[in-house]
Amino acid sequence: MATPKKSRGAGAQSRPGRALSLIVIIMVALVGGMFISGTFTPRLGIDLAGGTSITLEAKNEPGKPNAINKTNMDTAADIINRRVNGMGVSEAEVQTQGNNNIIVNIPKGTNQKQARDQVGTTAQLYFRPVLTVAAGAPTANPSTSPSPSASSSSKATDKATDKATDKASSSATPSASATSQGRAVTDSLKDDASPSASASASADAKASPTPSASASASADPATAALEKKFTALDCTDSKARTAVNEGAKETDTIVACGKDSSGAWEKYILGPSEVNGKDVKKAAAGINQQSGQWVVNMDFTGSGSKKFAATTSKLKDQQSPMNQFAIVLDGDVVSAPSVSSTLSQSAEISGSFNQESAKDLANVLSYGALPLTFHEQSVTSVTATLGGEQLHAGLIAGAIGLALVVIYLVVYYRGLSLIALASLLTSGILTYTLMTLLGPAIGFALNLPAVCGAIVAIGITADSFIVYFERIRDEVREGRSVRPAVERAWPRARRTILVSDFVSFLAAAVLYIVTVGKVQGFAFTLGLTTLLDVVVVFLFTKPLMTLLARTKFFTSGHKWSGLDPKRLGVQPPLRRTRRASAPVDPKEA
Repeated sequence: MATPKKSRGAGAQSRPGRALSLIVIIMVALVGGMFISGTFTPRLGIDLAGGTSITLEAKNEPGKPNAINKTNMDTAADIINRRVNGMGVSEAEVQTQGNNNIIVNIPKGTNQKQARDQVGTTAQLYFRPVLTVAAGAPTANPSTSPSPSASSSSKATDKATDKATDKASSSATPSASATSQGRAVTDSLKDDASPSASASASADAKASPTPSASASASADPATAALEKKFTALDCTDSKARTAVNEGAKETDTIVACGKDSSGAWEKYILGPSEVNGKDVKKAAAGINQQSGQWVVNMDFTGSGSKKFAATTSKLKDQQSPMNQFAIVLDGDVVSAPSVSSTLSQSAEISGSFNQESAKDLANVLSYGALPLTFHEQSVTSVTATLGGEQLHAGLIAGAIGLALVVIYLVVYYRGLSLIALASLLTSGILTYTLMTLLGPAIGFALNLPAVCGAIVAIGITADSFIVYFERIRDEVREGRSVRPAVERAWPRARRTILVSDFVSFLAAAVLYIVTVGKVQGFAFTLGLTTLLDVVVVFLFTKPLMTLLARTKFFTSGHKWSGLDPKRLGVQPPLRRTRRASAPVDPKEA
């Protein structure tokens, strides 16, 4: 006697509890994540929660009369958008307005100060050799100030001497030596310079410039003007710091300000730049393993590595402070490390960084410098009044649509509607918890288009249930009982559901890629809920249907079960009756 072939759904039919247990564990884990993170509501976009609107105005720069054009404005808007998104603010809106304005809308809940620093920073990065360094206050006697090639005053000379002494005592390290600022540069491919090189270079720092050198430098009007600017500069005055380098070019010798490790201002005369921000391949914040301080690590491009190696090769044999190079960001000296060996592939910016400031600097360096200089024209608060009204109307529309779906399911599918409603509730819990957790995780913010995407997903999810229920009904119409019908209908329904959801997800993915701004919120929500529909149907709807198909209510074909054979038009099987044989006439016999 041949054994009956095991049906394809027998395994799933016998173990529906495993799938139900898995989805319960997933929901408990997501809800637990909400309690751990302390976040219980989704993060809202600027149209629903309000926020800050920043207007940036492009400024004309000397020597660049045609710099403000559509190409540069679009490039600047793209860089600002990537910077803000790099902070995790995925719902920030960046758009150009007119010929010279960029509007940046940042939703509430974001670090507003941090965001303003990011969008307003031009991020022009230069590596310049240090010619002179002195205290940041104006020099008392300008007539005695030396040339840029020498020390600016007796105080600067003493400072250089102190630095040289400190470096000579710590010259056992062949890597970049720390200055009085407590900053250093390291390299992943350091040359094996001898320890004595650093000491000998530092020991000669006491040598003072010859009078003839100072005199010849002072004879140059440009040098004299630079000396005067350096002497008069007060680094404690923010306006003076901003104006001192206005209009300066990359090839110019400039005066700049920076802070040392104690927070005191210092002023510098810096030579022309040989390496700039375009030579930086990538930047990332990290912790220096030796000092335990936050730093910014930079990797250079191929051409940048060659330029940086050539620059540090020339600086390593100079006297202090001329063996230092300054890392200048938007005209301010971020760090001014000294060099004792040739560096090439990478560099490290260290200083008074915390985690936030290190990541901010790495962020702006990674996305490049703005092609234009911008002035913060206005900062205004945006209310959510209009968005709140639209959200209220949208929620009413969603509630009406959901009510109509429920009424249709109850009237047409009766008992099966309980499975559909339970599945919709499960999908809603998963969607809400994921949206809540994605806020702090990736910066997802719920805006009006995203709410529309969630409402559309109700129809997609309900459609999957209807496909499965109709397949079951088709099997019942063919004369099968409920339990076999549930299992035989699943493979056919599964293929249809997967194809339908794949098309929806593909449309959402394409829409997300080719659009920007709020439309991406709609596409993201649609794609997320489409994936959740697959999870719910496979791990909840099908197992629950398998369990309920074992109950008497469904197996008996109750008229309220939704699987009543009579209501489905199933004809009872025809019974064949044997004809009674006619009596034989004796006469015929």
